[in-house]
Amino acid sequence: MILEVEHLSFAYRPERPLFYDVSFAFEQGQVLSILGANGAGKSTLLNCIANLLLPQQGEIRLHGTPLSRLELREISRIIGYVPQSHTPAYDYTVRDFVVMGRAPHLGTFQQPGRADYDLVDATLEEMGLLPLANRPYTELSGGERQQVTIARVIVQQPELILLDEPTNNLDIYHATNMMKIVRRLCDELGKTVILVLHEINYAAFYSDYICAFKDGRIAKFGTVEEVMTKETLSQIYQVDFEIMEIEGRPLSIYY
Repeated sequence: MILEVEHLSFAYRPERPLFYDVSFAFEQGQVLSILGANGAGKSTLLNCIANLLLPQQGEIRLHGTPLSRLELREISRIIGYVPQSHTPAYDYTVRDFVVMGRAPHLGTFQQPGRADYDLVDATLEEMGLLPLANRPYTELSGGERQQVTIARVIVQQPELILLDEPTNNLDIYHATNMMKIVRRLCDELGKTVILVLHEINYAAFYSDYICAFKDGRIAKFGTVEEVMTKETLSQIYQVDFEIMEIEGRPLSIYY
């Protein structure tokens, strides 16, 4: 298992846990989508896995080793994390911002070389972002920043990629293209991706597994087919659902 989460609990205030007793394990080379209503603790769980927040209880293990026993540099080689938004302190160009993702692979004070920039340009081209390479990052739209930040994590070449609402601020074309890139990261490069999503049908079409949260606990963890049922989704979101099938995948309609 690349990731094991056991009996994890987190609270900003002790009397009000955001989530509690969360447990699941996940194999390498698959996509896991985390679903649930606002305030369910989805992003906070991602921050705990990324070692940015310390849970009150429980344990997270990477390849069987507790996260607490790993050095930060080792964690950064395994995990790449993209938050919902990111604003750098300096006015980097897109190319220079993305090449910073190579930092875990460079020695102390070592500057990125031609091979690093070649990888950056190839990644930007793959994502349709190469025309932005010389633009200042701070001049980009919110959707462009999201895509560029994901490009920086891709060049980091981690085993486990954490994406917090990667389709935010993207139109339908770019959001769908983003999900196709996520799928290729797993299918072609063997990466493992865990992402927080609000769009249920993106989770259905591009994930292997879904973890659905409700009231601070996992309401359902399983394959897409196991979670994407009328009964489960109606219970989680408190609205009426109907499930159709498109190309062998469940498509939800809610009203």
